[in-house]
Amino acid sequence: MRPAPIAVALDAPDLETAAHWASLVTPHVSTVKIGLELYLRYGPEVIASIRGASGVQVFLDLKLHDIPNTVEGAARAVARLRPAILTVHAGGGPAMISAAVEALPATQIAAVTVLTSLSEADLERIGIAGPSEDAVRRMSAMAVGAGAQALVCSPREVATVRAEVGPDITLITPGIRPAGAESQDQARIATPEQALADGADLLVIGRPITGAADPGAAAAGIAAALRRTLADSDRAV
Repeated sequence: MRPAPIAVALDAPDLETAAHWASLVTPHVSTVKIGLELYLRYGPEVIASIRGASGVQVFLDLKLHDIPNTVEGAARAVARLRPAILTVHAGGGPAMISAAVEALPATQIAAVTVLTSLSEADLERIGIAGPSEDAVRRMSAMAVGAGAQALVCSPREVATVRAEVGPDITLITPGIRPAGAESQDQARIATPEQALADGADLLVIGRPITGAADPGAAAAGIAAALRRTLADSDRAV
């Protein structure tokens, strides 16, 4: 059975918990996401521990944001870890994005546009011209022009971004919440089914899976619902 296009965010307090979650969800999902907390606490060895023998894709979510030379060096430093995806902030500009792309040709460089935790009021406070959909569209076009092969945007902007960048760019959407789940600290959210219908390629889901009593069962349930959505979509074509 083909794994669902889900990246489970392993935002765990320790390596043992993260590895346990990974072992439970990898039969059902294509990707696991390792973020700053785990990477800074345990270093590069966290990748091998999480990947194990499963061969699951690793999404290294470091959101690099610095001058181009520094980001290039950081990207080269993680090359031996063979992440499938590495994030940089689109706000670092085209030269920085290009530096990451050139340094890590075997990895998809994903440019993070506007964090899903930011509201319209937050954007105004930090000086980004909104509305958020326009800001995300502008950043997306710039990042793809600089060589980014993937973009991170909220599900609210997926349709707009897809129309802007075309079919060949991977769109990654955090802020995914199954129907009835709490939004928590995410401001711009959608259900998994809606995000896929709008054009997302990879859905980042964390606490609705890892916070469940049985993360494996939660992942399996969401994956099954997505497979039904994809099958219905294929039949409609």
